[in-house]
Amino acid sequence: MEWLLPTIISLLVALYLPYLFKTFRLKKINVSHVPEEGDWANLSDGNIFYRWFLPDKEHSNGETIVLVHGFSTPSFVWGGLINTFCNSGFKVLAYDHFGRGFSERPRINYDKELYIRSLKELMDDQDIKGKVHLVGYSMGGPIVGYFAEKYPNQTKSMSLIAPAGFQQAMAGVNSWTIKPIVGEWFWHVFNNRIYGVGRMSETAYSDDPLSINEEEFLENFNKQLVFKGFTESLLSTVRHFNLMDCRRMYKNVGYLDIPTFVVWGKNDGVVPHSSSTNLKECIPHSELLTIEEGTHDITYRQPTEVGDSINSFLLNKT
Repeated sequence: MEWLLPTIISLLVALYLPYLFKTFRLKKINVSHVPEEGDWANLSDGNIFYRWFLPDKEHSNGETIVLVHGFSTPSFVWGGLINTFCNSGFKVLAYDHFGRGFSERPRINYDKELYIRSLKELMDDQDIKGKVHLVGYSMGGPIVGYFAEKYPNQTKSMSLIAPAGFQQAMAGVNSWTIKPIVGEWFWHVFNNRIYGVGRMSETAYSDDPLSINEEEFLENFNKQLVFKGFTESLLSTVRHFNLMDCRRMYKNVGYLDIPTFVVWGKNDGVVPHSSSTNLKECIPHSELLTIEEGTHDITYRQPTEVGDSINSFLLNKT
């Protein structure tokens, strides 16, 4: 049995080294990393990155759109839609969730309350009065829905792009991959399996002139990977925010009669288009646009069609 202890130690070292390799160069984000075109808002849970996009004063319609991104890809995904909204007179606010992009990575539970609270506090911090148009992509869909459920008097409309909330399971994730210690090791060592660009970018090429190409996508996505806490924020979200079944919330929001527009890619391999039927049952008055060749990447691969359709919907609600 003399061999047992050295064997165990060797095994633990062998397991730890890949984790160490993935984490030892990560740095803590601070204000010096914030792009000059945006800023930090100091909220109760930390500093969150935001950026305003404004129309020409003579064309402003006085309405505000707030863009809520998804699970792992931060606010740069909205790049192809923003000018469309601004050219129609909308003020546009985009931000990065805690743990993503250029926002801080607080060591707290990333539950639905955090996402609702951060959106509400950001709006208060920016002195946004009255109702806003909320646009949510993927995980941003449930966040928008839960916000509308809690703050209907601040929600003028909801536009949901491939909204989460009806999946059976998340690809690459099972019960043991989110257990304490094991989860931290697995999510760092096998991060490409969880949020690898190959999974997210289902559409490698788009002829849309406003689309984000693969090289640009990689460059922008990878900027957030150098900071501590990104992977932990994703893992904590999976542990504490049920994105697989949001039916009750969607049904409750359906009773509020908030104008709702839904855009879905027919070939979405992350949040299946079949979920649109479930969403329609929950929000019967919602309008659906299906992009026949679209995948889960439609926000940044087909931004012209997505942006124009949402813009037309919103202009009818102003």
